[in-house]
Amino acid sequence: MPVPGLTKRLRPTALALSAVLLGGGAQADPVADFYRGKTVQMLIGGAPGVSYDFVGRLAAQHMPKYIPGEPTFIVENMPGASSLIMTNYLYNRSKRDGSVIGMPNTNIIFEPTLKLLSRDGGNIQFDLNKFTWLGTPVQEPQVMMVWRGAPAQSLEQMKTTKLRFGSAAIGADNYTLPNVVNRIWGTKNEIVAGYKSPNDIFLAVERGEVDAVSAALSTFLVNKGDWLRDNKVVLLMQFGLVRVPELPDLPTALEQAPNAEAKDMLHFIGTKFALARPFVLPPDVPADRVKALRAAFDALMKDPAFIADAKKLSIDIKPIDGETMTKMIADLNATPQPIIDRLRAVIAP
Repeated sequence: MPVPGLTKRLRPTALALSAVLLGGGAQADPVADFYRGKTVQMLIGGAPGVSYDFVGRLAAQHMPKYIPGEPTFIVENMPGASSLIMTNYLYNRSKRDGSVIGMPNTNIIFEPTLKLLSRDGGNIQFDLNKFTWLGTPVQEPQVMMVWRGAPAQSLEQMKTTKLRFGSAAIGADNYTLPNVVNRIWGTKNEIVAGYKSPNDIFLAVERGEVDAVSAALSTFLVNKGDWLRDNKVVLLMQFGLVRVPELPDLPTALEQAPNAEAKDMLHFIGTKFALARPFVLPPDVPADRVKALRAAFDALMKDPAFIADAKKLSIDIKPIDGETMTKMIADLNATPQPIIDRLRAVIAP
């Protein structure tokens, strides 16, 4: 015979036990539920076949296994205006649910302050501080070097003796950096623009058409590592925030800054090369999905298969995580206006 009241007292416990045994709501993962069967769009703000594209496609290949629900990734290239078009689209038109990841050109982090792509700022339709940054897989310092036997062999000699630097075009890093050195240190560099690729500039240096070049470290080591091995060039400085392990004895431009104002400007410039391949979400993505995507990005940076595939493409994985990147960009945006104004004048052609 049933004991009065016992059935009522047992019913909640039995229901709770059934929920656990049947995998009820208490065990559900809303992030996995969202991403399962979903397609994540990777927007790359550059053309196919360039370094940015390689990094983005590698991430799209390896990252899904680290996201709950293991969504499928598709890659879409959206070049134009040094990725300004893609960045505006990501901020204003893309879905804000965690199904879209952007990979802009690193110049974008300068744009709201320096306005190099949009002189009056009218084409800047985003707020960097409202994006959610996942991090960067790569830090890409630039190295300035001069052919051994050229008229000047040091920064000090460059103040009185002209060197010819090879460059692709006005606005390219290999144009901007020799120009920055002229204006900060009073050197007399002449910049010869019009070369189609870094390899064309390297060949021009070997032929004696130009004396010097500023190049991404990875490009230099992959294409002309023999220059370093055979002592064919003198390395003058590296542009970044810290010395890289490959060149521990080569000072950064920041370390050689002649005054406090120059140091502030060179720190600003160096941040660009530290955040070389940024991954970013649009604003307002739900917090649990942001957390999952940041964790997936961090796990990807330690994935042996991803690192090995990157190495095959001469991509050296040196990540900076999303929280650190967010702080670095906030610091850039807080740079005092007089420093920004001076920097614009220094960088201008």
